[in-house]
Amino acid sequence: MNKPWQPYARHILDAIAKIQRIQATGDLTQDEILYDAALRNLQTLSEATQLLPAEMKATHPTVPWSEISGFRNILVHSYLGDIDPITVESVITKHLRPLGEAIQTMLSDDGQLD
Repeated sequence: MNKPWQPYARHILDAIAKIQRIQATGDLTQDEILYDAALRNLQTLSEATQLLPAEMKATHPTVPWSEISGFRNILVHSYLGDIDPITVESVITKHLRPLGEAIQTMLSDDGQLD
């Protein structure tokens, strides 16, 4: 990878923080605006994970990197709105914390975390 990966990692952390603020605002399974905002941030963070170096991702095998990428494809190509809000909430609840921890570790190991 020729481009620095660190901006993508920081972008992932920013998207996670936004999703957490969205959750604090209300129930995204009941509020269409919050749901759409969460989906958008999930899409952008999923895209950013695709731009992280494979060797960095390999150091965090418990993070489901390929599933994150696949989820991005579902989000982007689901034009008919058939994504289940309960599933999205579950993904956020189960997977964002471990993803954020892995990204923080990557940045810390690289001397990039303040």
